[in-house]
Amino acid sequence: MNYKWKCVTMNAAFSPRDGAGALVYKNKMWLIGGWNPSDKIHFPRMCNNEVWSSKDGTEWILEKANTFHFDGKTFNRHLDWEGRHTAGHVIFNDKMWIVGGDINQGHYHCDVWNSDDGKKWDYVNMSKPVPWGPRALHHTFVFNNEIWVVGGQTLPQFAESDEKFHNDVWCSADGINWRQVATESPWSPRGTIGGNAIFQDKIWILGGATYATTDHPERLLYNDVWSSADGINWECHIENAPWHPRTYHDVAVFDDKMWVLEGSRSKDGGNQNDVWYSDDGVNWQEVPDTPWKPRHAASVFVFQDALWMVAGNNMESDVWKLECVGN
Repeated sequence: MNYKWKCVTMNAAFSPRDGAGALVYKNKMWLIGGWNPSDKIHFPRMCNNEVWSSKDGTEWILEKANTFHFDGKTFNRHLDWEGRHTAGHVIFNDKMWIVGGDINQGHYHCDVWNSDDGKKWDYVNMSKPVPWGPRALHHTFVFNNEIWVVGGQTLPQFAESDEKFHNDVWCSADGINWRQVATESPWSPRGTIGGNAIFQDKIWILGGATYATTDHPERLLYNDVWSSADGINWECHIENAPWHPRTYHDVAVFDDKMWVLEGSRSKDGGNQNDVWYSDDGVNWQEVPDTPWKPRHAASVFVFQDALWMVAGNNMESDVWKLECVGN
């Protein structure tokens, strides 16, 4: 199969950002929150809580304006979700969900929100913080009619907590009551994986990494591939895939294949623009000549028979799509 990238626009209406949530819902792409501390107008508190939608990738509509401004006294985090990036984002029970968040406000997000229009968001677990907190950089997806959270870590240098690196597994049928499926998995603790890969009725872990802490200043980056049909029993398909170990990359399922896109391959940056696919997790092929700039923490969508690459740490408002062009 041959694939070709097309530039949809280099100047989308939303401001540049990375780590924004990416969901496909009601035949639209939805871009949720994000991070850009250099943009003091659109991101007055480093992250924002605005929501954008698009039917075609060219025209983007602001569905929810940013309310997360400097004045903490007027912002009520029980009525609206705090700005964040690299949070968990899923479609579940015909709604968009935000599961947890980051540490950019000096504390952890242990909240769960959902919405059926992107404008009004309901605080699902207001009276019952998630039991798997505090953590950030977790991997979130829907599997077997439940929301799942795996991996992640704490970041004591940014938000007060004990240092922990996770390889546990949790799930919930309502976002309020959570059960721990596994306390420890055979894959090394990790997170920083955007998107999700549910493929052949299994959960797949494709690479991932830890973020540096004061006690563990070296980031650990992986390029191993694991799968599980139940979140308890895991199979390692390959210890070293041909793509570089990386952090803040995105994964997806498109055209009956699993995909790994972009990310950073070093603790000092090293952004990538490579794109790989596999139908078994072992044999991987690279799509050559990627035209978009290297980046990490992009927003990736599978929408209208195409794989979409939107924004990211390149800090441009660009939109690209990959389409099949025949054998």
